[in-house]
Amino acid sequence: MISTYLSSPSVDLSRIRLEIRGLQNSLVEWRRNLHQRPELGFREKLTSEFVAKKLQEWGIDRQTGVAQTGIVATIAGRQPGPVLAIRADMDALPIQEENDVPYKSQHDGVMHACGHDGHTAIALGTAYYLSQHRDDFAGTVKIIFQPAEEGPGGAKPMIEAGVLTNPDVNAIIGLHLWNQLAVGTVGVRSGALMAATEGFRCTIMGKGGHGAIPHQTIDSIVVASQIVNALQTIVSRNVDPIESAVVTVGEFHAGTAINVIADTARIGGTVRYFNPTLGEFLPKRIEQIIAGVCQSHGAKYDFGYWRQYPATINDPRMAELVRSVALEVVETPLGVVPNCQTMGAEDMSFFLQAVPGCYFFLGSANPNLNLAYPHHHPRFDFDETALAMGVEIFVGCVEKFCR
Repeated sequence: MISTYLSSPSVDLSRIRLEIRGLQNSLVEWRRNLHQRPELGFREKLTSEFVAKKLQEWGIDRQTGVAQTGIVATIAGRQPGPVLAIRADMDALPIQEENDVPYKSQHDGVMHACGHDGHTAIALGTAYYLSQHRDDFAGTVKIIFQPAEEGPGGAKPMIEAGVLTNPDVNAIIGLHLWNQLAVGTVGVRSGALMAATEGFRCTIMGKGGHGAIPHQTIDSIVVASQIVNALQTIVSRNVDPIESAVVTVGEFHAGTAINVIADTARIGGTVRYFNPTLGEFLPKRIEQIIAGVCQSHGAKYDFGYWRQYPATINDPRMAELVRSVALEVVETPLGVVPNCQTMGAEDMSFFLQAVPGCYFFLGSANPNLNLAYPHHHPRFDFDETALAMGVEIFVGCVEKFCR
């Protein structure tokens, strides 16, 4: 029975088909097994073995060792037709878990603090159900179990390994369990859902000296401090206020003693935005400000900028497909919400650049059960009622897309 596990009394599960509700115990068991054995990016050996074993038991065609630890399961329907991919990430985070639960992480300093164990369990449940109901859809479903979403990024290597070909994928969907939304809620929207994320570091080279004779120095700390302040004008004065962007300086390292003026200072930070057109402007503007401030003080600089993940941008038609299915599945006061953008980033974005698709949020928070800690928190956990909901939505999308 579903009531064996955590559930929310506010969620109506009657819209989930009985057979998927019957998988709930297994979904929870798989998720908790994975939660106890978390692994970092490209090291998901135990996770991959667990997934591959289940797929083998169910007679599902699979390819292992893709982009090191990734797996692709292929499930053919009743007749030829379109190809829909479903993506689930598998990696954990370098965090020491603080939850006191029977399924607590057994790997010191590593924890599933973002719900990827749930994503993998949902994908497994979807694979099992579809393998038992091949007559209910046409075409092919490819389920992509991806490593290293948290870093350095497993989506791009999997694409380069050919997971979207043979057969060619027509569209892709994926979900993220989301503790910013209550269980029983789905966040889906067309266009940008999550931001691009990029990084920069800069070394300011001044001229050190004694704290008592600053006129003989070029104080790198003063220069760097002015740069930090000036960088905040980019979003407030250079970016259209209708757009959204963030420039954050998260590192500042300088100095060795209180009476020594430091000759070098190092700063580093992140840049986030939704609109791809900002991708060319922002790094140029950041360096312009750094160069200008340094020139005014007679300092030099060394600047480095790199791109991590592009913005996660949903195709309107695929977003509407997911929304229409979600409306049939969830029945809560909030239901399906479009106001779910976040400046967080996701390498699902690479898949969405390659083929049309939709990435959406599946609410998983339940404050009544103390299951509302944010992602990447050492006490993160979620209401496992969401697992069966995730399977139902994935299956519904397959049935509508692969007709």
